[in-house]
Formats: sequence, C-alpha cells, structure tokens
Amino acid sequence: MEPATITAAAIATLAFQKFVEAGAGELAKQFTQDAIQKMDDLRKLVWSKLISRDPDLRPTAQAIEQSHKVTSEQLEEITAHLQIAMRKEPQFAQQVQTIAHEITLMRIEDNSSMNQTNYGGTNYQVKTGVDNTNFFGGTHNHGR
Repeated sequence: MEPATITAAAIATLAFQKFVEAGAGELAKQFTQDAIQKMDDLRKLVWSKLISRDPDLRPTAQAIEQSHKVTSEQLEEITAHLQIAMRKEPQFAQQVQTIAHEITLMRIEDNSSMNQTNYGGTNYQVKTGVDNTNFFGGTHNHGR
C-alpha cells in the first residue's frame, strides 16, 4: 500500500486503534511494539493538528484520552476533521500517510503452518488472515 492511498478513515482508525480494540493485548497480537508507539505518535500529531484548527475538539480529545475509549461517532467526527485538514494541507496529509504506511508495514503476520492428514471424505483447512482473507486447502483428484 502506497502512503498516498491511505484514507483519512484508515489513518484515524490506526491512530485510535488502541482505544477501539478490546484491549492492549489484542493490539499487541497484531502489531509490533514499535508500531504501537508510532500509533501513539500518529494520534498525538493528529490531535495537535485538529485541535489547532478547531479548539472545540479539545473536550473530545480529553474525554478519549481519559476514558481510553473512542465511540464510533467520535471516530467519525475525527475522520471528518482529519479529511478536511488533509485536503487543505497536503504536507500534513503526506506526513500522516507516511506514518500510517510505516505502521501497516509493522503488522505482525501469522506465518504459522497448518498440517492436515486426510483419511477420505471432504477435508478443508481454513486460515483467516488479519485482513479477513481466507485460505482454503482441499483435496482435488483430477483424471479419476
């Protein structure tokens, strides 16, 4: 994924991921410690820009930081403000897109293997990736 293709919604989700996820444990399973630190840096950068553009967002920022939770409505509000800021300030847009791209590169991939022994019948082996891609294994006998 190129940095220029990362949307405001994806950036907001990454920046506030630790407040969206069920807990820090789930986040740690998906991202490296460096990525989690970059998410914090991205969130601080986003808040700094958005609050400087619209001081009325300060109470929302304080509520999220204190509760360590973000609602879907708050995330939509942040995304809308971020989209405007990114459109009006291309340099800021490039900066947050680059950081978001770096974070996505630090995602922990499940490279575990799966073994399957088949004794007839239809057998499937399923593995779901972090981006909800499914990998199916099966037995295919051709020419019989």
